[in-house]
Amino acid sequence: MEQYLASPFVFVAEDGWVDKNGRLVANELEEVPIVLEWSVTQGLLQSDDHSCSDNVSRTLCKSEHSQCSSEKPGYTCRCNEGYHGNPYLLGGCQDIDECKLPSEENGCFGECINKMGSMECRCPHGTFGSPTASGPVLLLMGLGIILVPRKIEHHKMKLRKQKYFKQNRGQLLRQLVSQRADIAEKMIMTLDELAKATNNFDKDREIGGGGHGTVYKVQKEIDEFINEVAILSQINHKNVVKLFGCCLETEVPLLVYEFISNGTLYHHLHIQGARSLSWDNRLRIATEIATSLAYLHSAVSIPIIHRDIKSTNVLLDDTLTAKVSDFGASRYIPIEKTGLTTRVQGTIGYLDPMYFQTNRLTEKSDVYSFGVILVELLTRKKPFSYLSPEGDGLVSHFLDLHVKAELFQIIDPQVIEEGGEEVQEVAALAASCINLLRGDERPTMRQVEHTLEGVRVSKMWKNHGMVAADLENDRVVFSCPSSTNNGQGFEESSRRYSLEQEMMMSVRYPR
Repeated sequence: MEQYLASPFVFVAEDGWVDKNGRLVANELEEVPIVLEWSVTQGLLQSDDHSCSDNVSRTLCKSEHSQCSSEKPGYTCRCNEGYHGNPYLLGGCQDIDECKLPSEENGCFGECINKMGSMECRCPHGTFGSPTASGPVLLLMGLGIILVPRKIEHHKMKLRKQKYFKQNRGQLLRQLVSQRADIAEKMIMTLDELAKATNNFDKDREIGGGGHGTVYKVQKEIDEFINEVAILSQINHKNVVKLFGCCLETEVPLLVYEFISNGTLYHHLHIQGARSLSWDNRLRIATEIATSLAYLHSAVSIPIIHRDIKSTNVLLDDTLTAKVSDFGASRYIPIEKTGLTTRVQGTIGYLDPMYFQTNRLTEKSDVYSFGVILVELLTRKKPFSYLSPEGDGLVSHFLDLHVKAELFQIIDPQVIEEGGEEVQEVAALAASCINLLRGDERPTMRQVEHTLEGVRVSKMWKNHGMVAADLENDRVVFSCPSSTNNGQGFEESSRRYSLEQEMMMSVRYPR
């Protein structure tokens, strides 16, 4: 360093870079950044307010497109915006041609026209838009215009789903099915899952409509809806329609059932024409309905009364297997109780008159409704619209003819043709089920199930020439449910099973 101290060179250094002997403390430094600030004071009078006077501007800033700036002390000059060069020389500040700069620097992505000190940017002829917006910027703006409203709508939809879930008693439903965590997880579905499954509820996916509403959409009172889901979540039976789950995220709750493709028992029984379901199919369907009701009444942990058994609530699959449906009106019956008092609900023609008069709901109310279905299967008459010549309804007319032993007047000719002695037995069973005088003397659904199974087994044995010698002793005998039998009804009925017959029935018709 000493060799430079005697030479006519100077350099700028920060305090501490050179020691008192003139040696650099940091030997590795080869260069240092320097920012010089300077101003002109010689030959110019500094005004008290440190402003640039006209004289200073003319004398110091000689370029036409320049301006003076007052410093402390002195003055400096700089070129105006849009110009560059030396403001201290005549003509020193030259126009900047912004159009020669890249678009990213001049901000023009359209047609650029240079002007003195500035430029003009416009869209090419025949086009419109923002010439100062780049392709990526325009793309981002376009995406923003599209995505931001979608994001807002998505948020609103999420809030609506939460609102409807709460409104539709979602928390209550979770509690009702909380006994089985796996059931709760599967039973509650999201709207997105249903939309995907139905192609966003495409009209082409609608399979039909009617009393059950659109196939994929069922509207109910919220309480009935929750009640139906809670009940069906506990049921697993081949003759009860399977509920896959529900969605509570819509204004109208949605139920998702297995698809039963073949319509209702009512539809098949009351088709136009002389012939309908065969007697064998009618007997089997009646047995399947009885089996499902017996299961509801006695096989589940808490007995369930359906409360709206009718032919339109019995669905048939491709093999005509019966599936009991529509549990919106159903009720649990505590094990320690035989019934409960509740608001009357059901369908005219199938509604138990004892329940209608007393508001007392018991399992015998389902027995009555099932008895009406038996009458409907035997006669092919519609319970809610039939009137006899005397003005009686179907049930009253059937019971009257049964007492008189004149049921041939009302039995479906096809049943008389295809059936045998078992038709009278089923008719007697139906009469016991629809006992109008003493509802408590009606048979239980488990007894009804056993009786119908026995009828089918007996019919099967006869068809195969396998009638046992004592078969007649094992037949079911029902007395007429009239006032002359002192209300004995089903109690006077008898059925004696041998151990072998019970085992055969259990094997043929497992429950």
